[in-house]
Amino acid sequence: MSLSITSPAFKENAALALADVDLQQALTHVERGFIEKRRKAAEALPEFEALRDEARAIKEHTLAHLDLYLEAFEAKAQHAGAEVHFAETAEDARQAVLAICRRAKARTVTKGKSMISEEIGLNDFLEENDIAPVETDLGEYIIQLRGEPPSHIIAPAVHVTRNQVEQEFRRAHAGLDPERDLSEPVSLLAEARAALREKFLAADIGITGANFLIAETGSSVIVTNEGNGDLTQILPRVHIVLASIEKLVPTLEDVSTLLRVLARSATGQDMSVYTTFSTGPRRPGDPDGPEETHIVILDNGRAEMLAGELREMLRCIRCGACMNHCPVYHAIGGHAYGATYVGPMGAVLAPALFGLEKTANLPNASTFCGRCEAVCPVRIPLPKLMRHWREREYERHLKPAAERGGLKFWAFLAKRPGLYRLATRLGLAALSRFGRQDSYASLPFAGGWTRHRDLPAPAAKSFLDQWKASR
Repeated sequence: MSLSITSPAFKENAALALADVDLQQALTHVERGFIEKRRKAAEALPEFEALRDEARAIKEHTLAHLDLYLEAFEAKAQHAGAEVHFAETAEDARQAVLAICRRAKARTVTKGKSMISEEIGLNDFLEENDIAPVETDLGEYIIQLRGEPPSHIIAPAVHVTRNQVEQEFRRAHAGLDPERDLSEPVSLLAEARAALREKFLAADIGITGANFLIAETGSSVIVTNEGNGDLTQILPRVHIVLASIEKLVPTLEDVSTLLRVLARSATGQDMSVYTTFSTGPRRPGDPDGPEETHIVILDNGRAEMLAGELREMLRCIRCGACMNHCPVYHAIGGHAYGATYVGPMGAVLAPALFGLEKTANLPNASTFCGRCEAVCPVRIPLPKLMRHWREREYERHLKPAAERGGLKFWAFLAKRPGLYRLATRLGLAALSRFGRQDSYASLPFAGGWTRHRDLPAPAAKSFLDQWKASR
């Protein structure tokens, strides 16, 4: 189920997505279901913008002192009885998880939603080692049955229609009454709950992600709306937390601030239904909880980002607001991006984690409308960071020769104002021959653009010429 990097085929992926009727129907729920809810939640909280500033400051402070907070977290977590494993690479993280599973003689693993497990391809790796992973988040359960990766970081099955879910359940749950009514979402939910209940009780190990790791207490925090994360970590004998280094925050007070912007930005809720703080394994007198807790903290290229121009991306708290508001994501969904992380945040993060050579199309999959930056709860300048990758793409000659040549020609003109003005006048005169009333239905050498767009005709004179004439 892990996603191979297919970003080099982004244009082909996008064309298929645009032609997929079921996908286009499903994607309407992204725009309708998230944008208005976030707006109402933000407007209902007068201090929301101030909280965004505070959240940004918390993340910046943590990143500036990340080494100290990692050490503090490790000490507190160990004091609480947890074992902390630092993994420099994805392979290190996989091997750490496998070693824990082997020691526990685990055959079945339940999983709460974790993008880190997707990033390191954990499910396939476990299956290769005869360990069965079972996704327990409803969306993740659906796409696991379909053999697909998530298409959204908070709504992994947002690309699937209700009818497709029904078909998948009838196939996967073949032992149930074929005449049962699955026409309503509540019936689908009840069937998934019944199927997963046995998995929860039988699992040897539970694996969850973490929204935050708290240095002050050594705790991990997960937020869910289904409660599956709680069952995943308290029922099995062993609990494994998977998190990346930037999930650290200093104090409980800091977490409370970040939680206030997280749910509002993600789903338009004041708070998620379940917000769970876990500190170490079960203690004497605790009614439930694991006998062992292991926390695997992954780097996988993030330390390099911390020291470079992409540092601001490490403020991300994985709310998904950027993709919820992105017109490109609305049109093609997540799978077209061909990487673990999608949308605007993925366009920045994927090249850093998987290499620009494999993912160069993603920073170009943006209109630069700025909506992603406008709604980011920690004010990450996503268009600026995507521009960073576009510049690196140009420098490394990853862009087509014709495109590089066009940019060089434009730069040549832009550095010579007199020549630039002459070229502008000639260009306006040439374009006027192709005008159809007040717009252009087609332009030479731009058929791919104008096939789906009608561009407004430019003014007869350039702005500079008009300005000079008005003086």
